[in-house]
Amino acid sequence: MSRLDKRSKMKKSTRTILIGLLVVLIVAIGGYAYRSMHYSDHFLPDTFINGTKVSNLTAQQANDVLHERYDAQEFTIEQDGKEWKTLKKVDLGLETDFSDELESMINKQNNWQWGLSSLSTNKQKLSLNTAAFDKQTLNQQTKSIEQELAAVNENRTQTENAKIDKDDDGFVIEPEKQGDEIDSKQASENLQKDVLEGKNELELNSYQKEPEVTSNDEDLNKKLDQLNSVAQIKGTYKINGEDVEIPQEKIMDWVEYNDEDGKVDVNQEKVQAYVEELGDNYNTSENDTEFDSTKQDEVTVEPGTLSWTIATDQETEALSENVLAGEDFERSPIVEGSADPSEPLVDDTYVEVDLKNQHMWYYKDGETVLDTDIVSGKPKTKTPSGVFYVWNKEEDATLTGEDYESPVDFWLPIDWTGVGIHDADWQPTFGGDRWKEGGSHGCINTPPDVMEKLFNDIDVGTPVVVI
Repeated sequence: MSRLDKRSKMKKSTRTILIGLLVVLIVAIGGYAYRSMHYSDHFLPDTFINGTKVSNLTAQQANDVLHERYDAQEFTIEQDGKEWKTLKKVDLGLETDFSDELESMINKQNNWQWGLSSLSTNKQKLSLNTAAFDKQTLNQQTKSIEQELAAVNENRTQTENAKIDKDDDGFVIEPEKQGDEIDSKQASENLQKDVLEGKNELELNSYQKEPEVTSNDEDLNKKLDQLNSVAQIKGTYKINGEDVEIPQEKIMDWVEYNDEDGKVDVNQEKVQAYVEELGDNYNTSENDTEFDSTKQDEVTVEPGTLSWTIATDQETEALSENVLAGEDFERSPIVEGSADPSEPLVDDTYVEVDLKNQHMWYYKDGETVLDTDIVSGKPKTKTPSGVFYVWNKEEDATLTGEDYESPVDFWLPIDWTGVGIHDADWQPTFGGDRWKEGGSHGCINTPPDVMEKLFNDIDVGTPVVVI
């Protein structure tokens, strides 16, 4: 064989090999391409989602596998290390349809890299967050668990906060009490949180309810000091010239502490009851006045125009404010009437009209300014008795009635019905039994010269005691 023939034969052999390799390459590329098309809608080899192998599965097939896995998942609630209740997560609202997310994962993978995927495991994770749970179902279930836990607590010792209480000596702090009840609200909230985070169990004993307020609480101790400073104050009323002390136990009983808003207050009903009691005992509009008369010794005189009545509502409010101020106080009551409640109704300046003895005295600063016989109302129009006062002074007045009209030089009205003190020049005599036949229509008839002196010396507001 010539050299030329050998060279020709070698070229033919090489060509054949190259063609064969080319065919193999084309077949290999075609096969890879065909397989790559398969992975356009299948997961690549060695793909795991949340620990579950989904290699070569379509999105729907992978969804079925994951659904079966998650459908079996449970959440266990333990008490004292033992199972108290076990719930399927799907019953808690777990949504196990991951179709959309799985389709998205397949669309994002490079199907042409299927041949390289076997060199490393492809691990992916589904975003099982709150979006993977039906919120309404989860809320309903955790609310139901909270109610069940509340029922469990009925047989457990309740935990109590430290609080302020009252004893015979004042306010004290009652220490907190540690019970074994479960904080059902916190436990149910954490149950929901743990479920969403993919956890599988919860121990109830971890949620033993702790006192929120202890005996060392700074705010509570400040309130205690405030309460005791208020409850231990001394309150004094100035009434009719006398000191009336409010009993300490009364103030102690009024003061209250509201645990809900942390405020120190006084019980308005109790304060009002005390104010009403003061009125019952001291209102001069309703109570008689003891009077040391000139000739009749001590007598009891009925209320008249000189009087006062405690304004209950206003006084209750003012007294409450005094107490809450937390300082000792002295006050006189807020009243309606014609007299000052802090001063004696009748002190050392007054007019005394003695109907029995038909005599009148005018005392000023404890000294006798004048005394005189008088003529009071006749038997059918008797002069009323009581504690009155001069509420006006008038000269040259004309006194009128149904059947009379009498001009007088000096007029001192003392009540609201037309009774007063005035001169009476028509009276022939004064004193004795003159009033029985020649008495007035109720006024106190006074000798003209004495009346002028009285009129000039007396002030409006002067008490007139008629006995």
